[in-house]
Amino acid sequence: MLATLVRTTGSWQLAEDAVQDAVMRALDRWPRDGIPPEPRAWLTVTARRRAIDLIRREAMRDSKELAALELRVADAEPPDHGVVRDDLLRLLFVCCHPALSVEAQTALALRTLGGLSTEEVASSLLVSPATMAKRLTRAKRKIQVARIPYEAPSPEDLPERLQGVLTVIYLMFTEGYHASGGDGPLRRGLTSEAIRLATLLRELLPGQVSVLGLAALLALHDARTPARLDHDGEPVRLAEQDRSRWDRDAIERGLALLGLALRGSVARPDPFVVQAAIAACHDLAPTWEATNWPAIVSWYDVLLTVGDTPVVRLGRAVAIGELHGPDAGLTALETVEGLEGHLPFVAGRAELLARSGRVAEARDAYRAALELPTNAATRRTLAARLDELG
Repeated sequence: MLATLVRTTGSWQLAEDAVQDAVMRALDRWPRDGIPPEPRAWLTVTARRRAIDLIRREAMRDSKELAALELRVADAEPPDHGVVRDDLLRLLFVCCHPALSVEAQTALALRTLGGLSTEEVASSLLVSPATMAKRLTRAKRKIQVARIPYEAPSPEDLPERLQGVLTVIYLMFTEGYHASGGDGPLRRGLTSEAIRLATLLRELLPGQVSVLGLAALLALHDARTPARLDHDGEPVRLAEQDRSRWDRDAIERGLALLGLALRGSVARPDPFVVQAAIAACHDLAPTWEATNWPAIVSWYDVLLTVGDTPVVRLGRAVAIGELHGPDAGLTALETVEGLEGHLPFVAGRAELLARSGRVAEARDAYRAALELPTNAATRRTLAARLDELG
């Protein structure tokens, strides 16, 4: 709804106000009158009507402009021209305008289009909620001041915006795959939407290596979803999952995409392709014990050459802990900086400490992990692990 209204009204603020009003009216009426047969249609019509009301209150527009704008909002059908025809993907490209910094692009898109709260966006980008709130305000102001048009770029301009779009889709999937809040560990709506957008990108840019790599990465991770929760809805660690429940069709699809991407990235490794190769090592292993850890560490070494980030170093340290033992993993973790408030780092360190026999330190690390934002199911898992350590 938001993406469509931004396109038709040309105003981000007006579209957000209209959508918010529609949701507030639903929260007021549906408990009293019952949920309508078509909830999405009800919300869409209500938001459009609210947008038209807001437009009519703008005294600065002349009658012809108002009439044309009202007609466009009332119709709101997807455009039959332009290179990007999906409204949500179109607005993703708008968010990733080169006039905005990459950080601002990603934050704005995740907050307004990905459905993530300010706190969740802050967690995804490893900054504080206060810093994220300021970044979002500056990004919206920049769009208004720079008069960035609410339209998809031309085919020639797609490449300079693609990296931001790929990053947003990846982070949407990541939040859905490991929810940073709420009750359950998964948010299937986010992972499904990320996969849908990645599929649309493949149709838009066939043969583009980064797009192929991202699509492969999402497919290979999503293939494990059927085994990631037990019968009570509690998370199951990768080492303990029933791999017979993994989606073999998704794995084969991901491997086929990975093969195409690897052939296209021989000269220069692509971060998404390398991450997909790591995911493939896990998906191809019949058991946890049979995982090809030397290959995974090697892929992480390649990933460091194209993106030496704390998160990559964390993944490599965990893999080294599996290959060479927990003490080696802890030594590798010492090179990781800036993730002290990042749950995967704190919980991963706690597990390596426990495996190395440093139980008191492991208990302290698990207590620290329980203080960090996460979903309720993951919190129960961490608490159970702490209980196991006495």
